Amino acid sequence: MEGMAGQKSSLGWAVNIAAFLLVLLWTIPTLGLFVSSFRDRDQIAQSGWWQSFSGSEQTGFVRSGTEGALQDGVWVIEGSVTADGEQLVAWGTSAREPGAHAPGDTVEIDEGIDITVADDGSYRMVSDTQFDMRRGERIFVTTSSPPSFTTDNYSRVLSATGLGRAFMNTMTVTIPATVIPIMIAAFAAYALAWMQFPGRALLTAAVVGLLVVPLQVALIPLLRLHNEMGIGKGYLGIWLAHTGFGLPLAVYLLRNYMVGLPREIIESARVDGATDFQIFRRIILPLSFPALASFAIFQFLWVWNDLLVATVFLGNTREQLVMTGLLRELMGSRGGEWEILATSAFISIAVPLAVFFAMQKYLVRGLLAGSVKGG
Repeated sequence: MEGMAGQKSSLGWAVNIAAFLLVLLWTIPTLGLFVSSFRDRDQIAQSGWWQSFSGSEQTGFVRSGTEGALQDGVWVIEGSVTADGEQLVAWGTSAREPGAHAPGDTVEIDEGIDITVADDGSYRMVSDTQFDMRRGERIFVTTSSPPSFTTDNYSRVLSATGLGRAFMNTMTVTIPATVIPIMIAAFAAYALAWMQFPGRALLTAAVVGLLVVPLQVALIPLLRLHNEMGIGKGYLGIWLAHTGFGLPLAVYLLRNYMVGLPREIIESARVDGATDFQIFRRIILPLSFPALASFAIFQFLWVWNDLLVATVFLGNTREQLVMTGLLRELMGSRGGEWEILATSAFISIAVPLAVFFAMQKYLVRGLLAGSVKGG
């Protein structure tokens, strides 16, 4: 019978499909970013990353020479319409039909003037009389380039001046800004979950309400408060800012998890004479590790990829830049260097990806906190 304990749900296939689609939606952009980071600017502008494995076709034109040489009684102009590594697909003499002729065809482009474009891209213009042209003849070509990848983008980004300092700045900001909110939120969550005091419900509602407040509205007032207190711009200021912005989610997540812990264990500890601090340190913290790790992932990813808070509370000098700030400068003022954008983005997410994959099992357990309560 369906719905009984131990019976497999009939909607299991839907859950599997949904999980597969979520993984696919997350993986495909990451793969595209990785592939684009090994392509140059022209390749990115001309074709999508999914076309990079099969080569790409380009259409353009080249001009022939104007000076002919006498060979075997005829005037000849020779040259090439392809670059190294390109393969000629088609060619033409009119902009309306740039691919009208196949490689090896001979076409009369003017009275007494014939042109032949060979498979290797070399062309030969032949005339019975000496050539009289001020500008060369336009030859439209469609070429195919084989798949090409380069590591020059990574060399340029990794060798950028100040990258090592920016990496250390980011680590200096991220690690304390992840640990401090966890330490404070763990105490607050335990108090809201298991301690009885007046106003507990109002505090819980206030925490939930703070989740929907955008941090942008607090940036300037908080910076003014820091300046008035003498903190100014620096590591202490940005640690406090990230702590304040991350505490509502941390308290909410940890409180939901701690509420679902077995009540019998805590009551037994109290009967044995354990204080609230002993219960928190010896029972609650070890059992709440999945929720703590879950929030640590969220906070680490947020702080590592942050640019706005770092710009406001840390500064924009070369010695103060974090990774996101330095990589933004590498892209230029107009942000048109797409190859640097892709490479920089992939380098910047390397550490968060490692953290995510190392702690993803705790993330899933933490997200399920409070969904099923013990009897």
